[in-house]
Amino acid sequence: MNYSIRNEVPSDYNRVEEITRNAFWDLYVPGCNEHFLAHVMRDHPDFIPELDFVIEIDGVVAGNIMYTRSRLVGRNGNEKAILTFGPVSILPEYQRKGYGRALISHSFEKAIGMNYDAIVIFGNPRNYVSLGFRSCVRYGVAIEGGTYPSAMLVKELRDGALEGEKWIYHESEVYQIDECAAQKFDGQFPKREKCHRASQEEFDILSHSQIIA
Repeated sequence: MNYSIRNEVPSDYNRVEEITRNAFWDLYVPGCNEHFLAHVMRDHPDFIPELDFVIEIDGVVAGNIMYTRSRLVGRNGNEKAILTFGPVSILPEYQRKGYGRALISHSFEKAIGMNYDAIVIFGNPRNYVSLGFRSCVRYGVAIEGGTYPSAMLVKELRDGALEGEKWIYHESEVYQIDECAAQKFDGQFPKREKCHRASQEEFDILSHSQIIA
């Protein structure tokens, strides 16, 4: 694979938003909002520029990953700073060729170098278990109310980082997308038809199911 990975710079912003839109369009819902999330995330205090990477394939930017700070709160109120990534995007024509794995693995190495030891994401398990993610219930990581969503996945960057505690996960507020603002932002891009796909039904099932601990 002829590729290189580097930090995103301002001249990449429009390209990354276009890539994100193309990667997520009709995947989880008709259309998508992930390109708007990428746009607003950069100005949010939880955004981590040091973990904002693009992958160039034959000199062309073809993918991106972005991270935010998040936190876990233990039973006694003790807090632990962790990471969440997303969106992570690879142009459709480059997917399933190892580029996404290379980009994500690179970000893990950099996160470890910054002394982070755990990541929590929401995603399809079949896309992430090969990267070391496991069900949130394995690590005692729940959302408020004490439930364990099937789509909430956890990776320890340091073995044993989450042992000996039950945790509640709190993601960054940046993920609470303003739908009206997202639709307005999408109007800046070429118009695309929104379609229904089987992947949307799969996502709906995953996002509304939970694991009984």
